[in-house]
Amino acid sequence: MKQHLAAYEEWKNSPFIDAQTRAELAAIEGDENEIYERFSKNIEFGTGGMRGVIGAGTDRINRYVIRKATLGYAQYLKAQGIDAESRGVVIAHDNRHMSRELCLETAGVLAAEGIRAYIFDSLRTTPELSFTVRHCHAAGGVVITASHNPPEYNGYKLYDERGCQLVPRHTDVLIDMIGKIEDPLSIKALSREEAGDLITVLGTDVDEAYYNAVMGIRLHPDVKKDGFSVVYSPQHGTGNIPVREVLSRCGYHVTPVEEQCFPDPDFINTKNPNPESKDAFELALEYAKRIDADIAITTDPDCDRLGVAVRDHGEYTLLTGNQTGAILLEYIFSSRKAAGTLPADAVMCDTIVTSTLGDRVCEKYGVAVEKTLTGFKFIGDKIHTYETKGDHTYVFGYEESYGCLIADFARDKDAVQASLMLCEAAAYYKEQGKTLCDVLAGLYAEHGYFLDAQTNVMHKGAAGAAKIAALLEKARNDPPREVDGVKVVAVEDYLSEKMQKQGFTPSNVFRFLFADGSWVAIRPSGTEPKCKYYYCVVAPDVESAKRKHQALREAFEG
Repeated sequence: MKQHLAAYEEWKNSPFIDAQTRAELAAIEGDENEIYERFSKNIEFGTGGMRGVIGAGTDRINRYVIRKATLGYAQYLKAQGIDAESRGVVIAHDNRHMSRELCLETAGVLAAEGIRAYIFDSLRTTPELSFTVRHCHAAGGVVITASHNPPEYNGYKLYDERGCQLVPRHTDVLIDMIGKIEDPLSIKALSREEAGDLITVLGTDVDEAYYNAVMGIRLHPDVKKDGFSVVYSPQHGTGNIPVREVLSRCGYHVTPVEEQCFPDPDFINTKNPNPESKDAFELALEYAKRIDADIAITTDPDCDRLGVAVRDHGEYTLLTGNQTGAILLEYIFSSRKAAGTLPADAVMCDTIVTSTLGDRVCEKYGVAVEKTLTGFKFIGDKIHTYETKGDHTYVFGYEESYGCLIADFARDKDAVQASLMLCEAAAYYKEQGKTLCDVLAGLYAEHGYFLDAQTNVMHKGAAGAAKIAALLEKARNDPPREVDGVKVVAVEDYLSEKMQKQGFTPSNVFRFLFADGSWVAIRPSGTEPKCKYYYCVVAPDVESAKRKHQALREAFEG
């Protein structure tokens, strides 16, 4: 019997399968294509943990897949020798379908293994989970979320005792442990009643501690707020209470997008809950235009990423994650330098696909820059290294994908912090007669114009896979030497021994550095027939940047 059919039969006939799952399996009996889609492989850990469509099957998100992952995580924690049983694990969840149920399943498996589980009374943000792991001195943490994915998705992210997502040297061990679990369907999960004191609901004192920590990041707490207005949308997710609470306590007038404030698993009032998408701002901009707001902000469902639109000469301009990051760097570093609080050993962390405009800002203020692979867990891991070695003081970290961390009391992207700091920056510059767009224009005037862009190139089928392989082979063995009259001065192959010696985990990514400061990165998908191309184009002005970008696309995308 084919492997996927055998797996299906095992699930269908298991005495441990619940009635609802059994009915779902019965409904697809005889549909080999559907069975193949659900059972041909096991769902995998990626850069952001596990994410997948909710449903029955080994390649779906369901209670049995979550139980298996949690049992492996419990075994992993016990093997670390960190007294996981008494320190416990903190679990948070977002607004998605099955999020609360999967939170309780996770807690039940941990309790069955003798590990205390701390849960919240309702949904909480990803950054608050990271904070709470550290605040409670827990052994680790779990978030049930699929971030900005479509409504039919859910997911599972794991954290270490530092509140940082597990990095590959740990997930490799964990995945091996999960793989050795022979019968995932019979894994025991205790109910709340059976677990007793092993499952504890956290009180509001944790929320208060987090809010106070966030409010502590302010650089100009007395900035004028009268006449400054903000529109905010949580995209039906977890940010509604914390973002509005923190901004309100700090004196900002916030107009919420009411239609998108209640937690809804189907995201019924937003076209796209992803802050990177223009569609996410549709309602927020209607509100902003109605009240003539200075800025409109939106956070993704688990509230680790922030998008912003700025009123500039009567129109609203959406800023990218790269642009927002550079503006925050300028605001934070200039303010801290003026106050004498910018450390001499300050370091900023970003990723290899983040715009180098931020690097130029750091150079201006004498702040070191350290690059990591894509995934904020690598930045969180760097923070721990700085603490351990004492050789740098972390002052900021960000990714091009709209996520940043200002103060390191959390170790993951924190859109609550970002919302507060961005509002403060906007209000501060308004007092000077500037918008955030004016600040960005000033950075371009000082450092050159930066055009940052991405493209996803699909090559379907066997022929497409072969084309991707050929493109990568050419990039590795016969890279372009010059594009549009500008020479390639370096090629970084992140599978090479050279990059591994520099501390990078092996990754199938290339970066091509040009003499004028521009660069191109190529990152093939590990699961789909596509390549992602990142472009950072440096030029004197917008039009020349656009021309150069087109030339680079023609040279690299084939």
